[in-house]
Amino acid sequence: MVMKASLQLRIGTQLTMTPQLQQAIALLQLSTLDLRQEIQQALDANPMLEQEDEFGEQAAVETPDEEWSESIPEELSVDSDWSDTYQDMGSTGSSEGPDFERQAAGQSLHGHLLWQLAMTDFTAREQLIAESLIDALDANGYLMQPLNDIRDGLRAQDIEGLSQREMETILMRLQQFEPTGVFARDLRECLMLQLATLPDDTPLLVPARRLVRQFLEALGKNDMRLLKRRLSLDDEQLDDVIGLIRSLDPRPGSAYGVTDDSYITPDLVVRHDNEGWHLELNPEALPRLRIQPDYASLIKRADKSQDNQFLKEHLQEARWLIKSLSSRNDTLLRVGREIITRQIGFLEHGEEAMKPLILADIAEAVEMHESTISRVTTQKYIHTPRGVFELKYFFSSQISGQDGGDSHSSTAIRARLKKLIQGEPPGKPLSDSRLVTLLEDGGITVARRTVAKYRESLGIPSSSERRRLR
Repeated sequence: MVMKASLQLRIGTQLTMTPQLQQAIALLQLSTLDLRQEIQQALDANPMLEQEDEFGEQAAVETPDEEWSESIPEELSVDSDWSDTYQDMGSTGSSEGPDFERQAAGQSLHGHLLWQLAMTDFTAREQLIAESLIDALDANGYLMQPLNDIRDGLRAQDIEGLSQREMETILMRLQQFEPTGVFARDLRECLMLQLATLPDDTPLLVPARRLVRQFLEALGKNDMRLLKRRLSLDDEQLDDVIGLIRSLDPRPGSAYGVTDDSYITPDLVVRHDNEGWHLELNPEALPRLRIQPDYASLIKRADKSQDNQFLKEHLQEARWLIKSLSSRNDTLLRVGREIITRQIGFLEHGEEAMKPLILADIAEAVEMHESTISRVTTQKYIHTPRGVFELKYFFSSQISGQDGGDSHSSTAIRARLKKLIQGEPPGKPLSDSRLVTLLEDGGITVARRTVAKYRESLGIPSSSERRRLR
């Protein structure tokens, strides 16, 4: 057999994540509480930053004319897909900068995955299978229950024709959910899923993948001689490979917890007046930053001294931080206004008037990636006349109406169910079958199993249990 060498030209585009863009995206993901901590750390570390007495929106960054100054664009885009974000999470391994893990603190992994599922294009059958897989995860995000056992349990629920291949296909789709590495069946698969999100030109990515795939046990035994020999690496290269692997998260689900509402600070406020509904930033959410004028005046144009260079670098960092915060605010307002525009019915009439809404709807309207919308709406809260809600609350899956009529959101259906049960005769609770009929009378066609699921999610016992309780 004769092997012939050939050259191939491939043309493509790839987003390069600059440190400034990485910072802007990282700040967008943080809750207000976490962002305050990041701002305080920046104030402590950077003499060029100072806090104004008032809280509120960041001032625009003016670009000076100094030749040494790095130009800051008027528009700093924080829009990117999942791989852009995970590229930097996986490849840096640095403890500097915003903490990506803290964004998960305060919310349930189970709830976060169910929300992503509801916002994804799954059929009713696929959703049922996916929910069973989500229920089978442990606290670290691993799928410890064998896939065959989960499939057998689903077959017992009258899921006909369920094959192993179908289970594997749905599992692969779920493994693309956030956080990266979730739904892995062991440590090796968890690390491989995270390595798969890195761009192909990541240094030493190929040997890192091979080490995880074939020699993870040797790494656990610290057998460096074997690793160097089998991977054909020198000491420095092997250290870099191990550093890349250690930058990954072996327990992707562990950062998720239980929300503590006492620490919620709304990012946005919606108000109503004679001119209609208005959305604005919460002026009490974040401190207002500015450049410290006394230190900035000490910088000299042509001075190359160490002290002057120190001041220049910190001034640039301060200007980029202020610009990143301004970009975060602009993005929050754009997304928040689009959500509120579509959910005016909720503001005026309550949950029963909630409209179906998915990430793709808002992403298309504001011309951003769905993943960016997910980041914007996670752990970001809005104060309304009806209470304080996470922006994610306004998203819900769609249930088609009777005979192709108007569709209804799952949130509205839950509200309708709750109202029907609250108004049921004391001695004769409504069965799930009766609730199905009453919903159909209102133009909402749902399966009995769906009614039972929604009822249980509301913490409402079955009709027989309600009868005993009364």
